[in-house]
Formats: sequence, C-alpha cells, structure tokens
Amino acid sequence: MSFTITIRQGPARLASRFPELTKCSLRTAAPARTFHQSATRPSKFFTSKTALVSTILRTTPRNVFVRSSRTYMQQSAAPAADTGSTTRRLLTGGAIFGGTLIAINAVFNRETREDGGMPPFERSYLNSTFLHTGLGIGIIGITARQMVQTGFVYRLMVTNPWVVAIGGLALSFGTMLGTRAIDPDNYVPKYALWTAFNATQAAFIAPLIAFAPGALIARAGLYTVAMMGSISFVGATAKQEKYMYIGGPLLAGAAIVAVSGLAPLIIPATAIRTLAFTENIWLYGGLAVFGGFTLYDVQKILYHARMAEHGIIKKDPVNESISLELDFLNIFIRMVQILMMQQNRRK
Repeated sequence: MSFTITIRQGPARLASRFPELTKCSLRTAAPARTFHQSATRPSKFFTSKTALVSTILRTTPRNVFVRSSRTYMQQSAAPAADTGSTTRRLLTGGAIFGGTLIAINAVFNRETREDGGMPPFERSYLNSTFLHTGLGIGIIGITARQMVQTGFVYRLMVTNPWVVAIGGLALSFGTMLGTRAIDPDNYVPKYALWTAFNATQAAFIAPLIAFAPGALIARAGLYTVAMMGSISFVGATAKQEKYMYIGGPLLAGAAIVAVSGLAPLIIPATAIRTLAFTENIWLYGGLAVFGGFTLYDVQKILYHARMAEHGIIKKDPVNESISLELDFLNIFIRMVQILMMQQNRRK
C-alpha cells in the first residue's frame, strides 16, 4: 500500500516567501489595471487643461508649426501688395483724368480763343469761383459726415419721406434764392445763407454716404473731379461765348431727366423694361446733361467776368459757385449709384 502525505507550509515558510509573492502580484496587477482603465471611456466634459495640452502636443505634427510660420510671413508681406494696388489705382485714376481731358479737348475745343488767351481779370474771377466751389463742397461733405455720426440722418429717414422731401426742397430753394438775391457787398447775411444752402444739400446726400462704402465714395469723388476738371478746362480755353447757346437744350434735357427720376412713382413695378430704361436716362442722361451744364456754367462765369470788368454787374463768386456745386452734386450722386450697381453685379 502507498500512502501520500501532504505537508502544508507553515507560517514561517510563508513569511519567508512574502516578498516574492508581493512582486508577482504587482507585475500582474499593473496590466490588469491598465486594461481596466482603457475599457472605460474617460469623460470629455471634465478634462484637465494639462491633459488637453499634452494631447494636442502629441497629436499635432511638426509641420503645422512650420506652416504657421510661413503664414505669418505671408501676412507680413500683405501691406506691400496693398501699397502696390493703391499705386496702381492712383495711376489708373490719373490716366483716366488725362485721357478724358485730351478726348474732350479734342472733340469740343477745336477752336481756341483768338484774343491771346485768358485775361488776368477772367482768370482771377474764375479762380475765386472755383475756390468758393471747393469750400462749398467741403462744407457739404463735413456736414453730411456729422449728420451720419450724430444719427441725425437716421432720424430723418424714419420720419415721413414726403415731409422730408418737400421740406428739404423748400429749404434748398429758399436758401439758394436768398443767397442770390443778397448784394455781394453784404458779406455776413450772404455767407450765412450760403452756408445754410450747403447744409441743406448735405442733408440730401447724407443717406447716400451712410450706406455707401468709404472707398466707393472716394472713387466717385475722384471720377467727378476728373470729369468736371476736364470739362472746365475745355470751357475756359474755348472761344468766347462758344457754348452759351446750349443753355436752353440743357434745360430741356434736365426736365427729361427729372421726369425719368419720378417714373418709379407712376409706372407699376411689373413694367421692368420701362423702369430699366428710365433708370438709364436718370443715370447716364443725367451725367451728360450736368456735364453740359458744367461747360455752360464755366463760359457763363467768364462772360460775367467781362461784364463786371466793364462795370455792368458786380463780381459775385458766391452766386457763381452755387451753379458749379449743383453740377458737382448731381454728377457725384450718379457716379455713386453707377459704382454701387457695378459692385452688386460682381457679387
């Protein structure tokens, strides 16, 4: 018979093997603990900033920092491109002005003056008139800008449009007629009414300035100055009273342009082609009419200078500047509208 005797280890033997058992338990617990942690998804809501930054740094490739540095260098080179585009625009504007001046001079000024050029008194009177015109345009621009910044133009727009239109026209005609009626020797009331007239014109163009971009306003002003400058040069260097006869036809053209501007109030909205035709008459026909008025007004100023030199009338550059201001505003408004239409078509 065989006997199997099992002898259990005593407490002393277990105590001697306790360090080995502890090491084995640590080796097997770590993988189990890692497996347990990977099985449970950590909360994405409560994530420490340190863990988030370390995760981003581990997952972000090194090329990103290189690209970001290249992007930074490209952005720093952007002002050079803007400077080049600004220079190109200035050159384009100068070329347009020069080309317009040469073309208009070649077409409308084939016969120059036969009296040896412009006399000093005509040149002085014309310069004084253009100086008052520039001051008036400056007053209109500054006043319109202040109306936009103070919110006055928005208060005008929320009121009854008919009251604003009729009241504005009444103030405009009243101040204009009052300025023209005052004797040029009476400086204070004449310049006061002239300033009030410029303020009424500013109220008319302030809504246009409020909604049009500044760059577009600047372009329209540049084109207007180029157009009026070239036409004024032609009128100043042409023969005496050569274009004085066009006053009547220009008044008829101005009446047609005014009627075409009122067409949307009468013609229904379904007549799209008719409205488009009247709009073209208002825009491009108005440019032609008020360009002609500029030519006529310059010749009229020189005619008045000769009359004042002979003592028939008094010199009054304020009254002469009102006509040129109205020409400038009508051309400027149409330039802004044309440029806004082109910008909308590009979008």
